[in-house]
Amino acid sequence: MMQNLTQRLMWVLWPSFLTASVAVGLFFSCVDPGDIHIFGAPIEVSRMTAYSVGFFAFWALGAISSYLSCMLAQSPFEVNRCTLEPGERPPGCPKRPDEACCE
Repeated sequence: MMQNLTQRLMWVLWPSFLTASVAVGLFFSCVDPGDIHIFGAPIEVSRMTAYSVGFFAFWALGAISSYLSCMLAQSPFEVNRCTLEPGERPPGCPKRPDEACCE
């Protein structure tokens, strides 16, 4: 189970990191951080801070995109499976072995 979680985290974080690296390079090669205005006021941060915030913003956008792709790629079995063992399922659960299905 932990390997699966670690694997999925890498499926999300690594591609989004690479995408953020390219995106921040392309964005800041076209836009000077000193020319950025928010609500009409120029931002009062150093260039390095603007580059860092931009990188993490692009990384977050890439991570959201990768996460949604991972969630949409799940099979119906993965989505609908019960994570509890049959004996641990609560009373009334349709997947509990001692419950009758259609009484």
